[in-house]
Amino acid sequence: MNRIIKILRGKDVGAIGIGAMIVFIAMVLVAGIAASVLIQTSSTIQLQAMNTGLQTTNEVSSGIEVYDIEGKLNVTNNVTYDLKYLAIGVKARPGADGMDLNNTYVILSDGEKKALLRYGGYNDADLFVASPSGDLFAVLSDADWDKTDRETFAIAVIQDYDGSIKQATPTLNRGDKAIILIRCSSLLNGTFGREIPERVQVTGQVIPEVGSPGVIHFTTPMSYFDEIYDLQ
Repeated sequence: MNRIIKILRGKDVGAIGIGAMIVFIAMVLVAGIAASVLIQTSSTIQLQAMNTGLQTTNEVSSGIEVYDIEGKLNVTNNVTYDLKYLAIGVKARPGADGMDLNNTYVILSDGEKKALLRYGGYNDADLFVASPSGDLFAVLSDADWDKTDRETFAIAVIQDYDGSIKQATPTLNRGDKAIILIRCSSLLNGTFGREIPERVQVTGQVIPEVGSPGVIHFTTPMSYFDEIYDLQ
């Protein structure tokens, strides 16, 4: 009898050992799967963090800087009217990557209207001046100025050593300088639908595809007595 009990106890111990082994193997498998999921998740988070860091760096270090704004009055038959033409000088910020001016927008507001303009020379070579010289506001003919309506601006290239600013693909790199030419006309298709009178505050931005925008902020003189003004 005692022998039979000992044999049964031995079998129970063996069964318990096998069960414990099965539980242990299951725990190892579960732990392995959990570790694999954690490793994959951490790798994904790390990659996303790196991409976010690169994008943030590009946003901070890249952008367009407005370094000068000139304006010219409408003078017809020796009669002086209000401000009709704007020339906005732009360049890439230090550390900026190449910026496609095709995807750059200009927002302007004169307190009464807000205009959104984009480069109009992609399909019209008359709105692109590769090597301007002489009078900046005369680089476009009257007919070409009339093509710069309330939605489009022209470009004049001031400095471009690598030849990246082309008519169809105007890419602004570090060291490049360009002029954005805008017509503020009293005609219906003008930027504001009027020329800009005295004592008017004009605000806006030059917004690139990536990076910080260039700031536009000036007030026209209290009275017009010259033909060309340094506005900003």
